[in-house]
Amino acid sequence: MSIDLGRPGDFHVHLRDGAMAELVTPQVHSGGASVCYVMPNLVPPLDNVPAVLDYHKKLQAIDNRPKYLMSLYLSPNITPETIREAKSKNIYGVKCYPAGVTTNSAHGVGSYEPFFPVFAEMEKCDLVLNLHGECPSTGNINVMNAEPEFLPTLKMLHQRFPKLRIILEHCTTRAAVEAVKECGDTVAATITCHHLFLTVDSWGGNAFNFCKPVAKFPDDRQALIDAATSGSPKFFFGSDSAPHPLEAKTKGKNASAGVFTQNASIAYIAEAFHQSGNMENLKKFVTDNGKKFYKIDDSELGKETVRLVKRPNKIPEVIEHEGVVVVPFMAGETLEYSVEWV
Repeated sequence: MSIDLGRPGDFHVHLRDGAMAELVTPQVHSGGASVCYVMPNLVPPLDNVPAVLDYHKKLQAIDNRPKYLMSLYLSPNITPETIREAKSKNIYGVKCYPAGVTTNSAHGVGSYEPFFPVFAEMEKCDLVLNLHGECPSTGNINVMNAEPEFLPTLKMLHQRFPKLRIILEHCTTRAAVEAVKECGDTVAATITCHHLFLTVDSWGGNAFNFCKPVAKFPDDRQALIDAATSGSPKFFFGSDSAPHPLEAKTKGKNASAGVFTQNASIAYIAEAFHQSGNMENLKKFVTDNGKKFYKIDDSELGKETVRLVKRPNKIPEVIEHEGVVVVPFMAGETLEYSVEWV
């Protein structure tokens, strides 16, 4: 059995820098993606155009096979003038992190109103606003309700800027799925591979399944599976593959948040679709919907295509490069499917 998937995309990746970037960047291609949307939460954050362009050059030097869609980190340094410059340099969007909600988000947003002129310019220039859709944990807000508490902000931004393309990144709840459905065509959402498998019981006590936003309840996972397999253009693949060195995941208290899936990203998705008994919309989810939302033409992506084949695919226990060790999702387990480039 085989399925032609064309040229899939992964529209939410963390490629890091230094030796970690050397390890994970080639995994974009080996995992089955022709194009990827690169997150800007490095240290320091990529909040100016020259820094983004320099990072793009570094990624291409590591592996020039994928097309890297670059983004800016929303901070007070981002102005309408920055947006116009970004548009002229083929930068695709701006990532908004609420301050303190996840890895390297200390420079993130506390209030959205000061950025309304930036959002207006993004709407005019047709750049994408990528939202990490959680509120910081304060008062009664915690990791389990941080996403539902954020959804009024999503709706407010969509109402104020109806032509602004907005993506609710890595949504994890039924409430988020329904909120995205209720918005207009300019609002979409990414869904990760790991959230199609995990629930709260999966990460309690298991740092390798711990991510932000955290996996929620079985009903939430089912809502994600239903959205991903529906074929709706509002939902597409973004792995949020977030590598951390082994020592950062095994130090006990305050283990780093992130699940690494880049090594077999399309195979993980195929496994989830297979388990749901619905393979017919797989290509829409991993290939068609994301490229349409980002306005990416296949002619920009080279000649190779991906074929999904039903062949045992054992996930390695670790992936290593120059002393950096990362444990992938489902380490040691065997998936039903593998990808081939043809």
